[in-house]
Amino acid sequence: MFESKEQPLATTSQFVFRVTRCFLYGLLFLVIAVAIGMLGYRTFEGMGWVDAFVNAALTLADMGLIAPITTTAGKLFVGVYALVSGLVFFSFLGIIFAPIIHRLFHKFHLDEGA
Repeated sequence: MFESKEQPLATTSQFVFRVTRCFLYGLLFLVIAVAIGMLGYRTFEGMGWVDAFVNAALTLADMGLIAPITTTAGKLFVGVYALVSGLVFFSFLGIIFAPIIHRLFHKFHLDEGA
């Protein structure tokens, strides 16, 4: 996916394509995580789709909930989903920033070798 240390720096169009592709992968990853959260809130707490979306999005963003969790199954789901959400958020950031950080390091090593 990325050029190695010995290869020349990618062109601007290749770089923009990589950033766009990684952003779309990250967005897909985020959409899947929100969909899982929505299904969990809908299944375990009987929330409507809009409330399930808001709760899933807020949990994923580590901002809390808008509706109280009343069932034991719902509380277990929210606990596990909240733990996994932290990993999802940092994975999302890693996927998005990977081509940018790679380009910076690659450029740094090219300058070092000159």
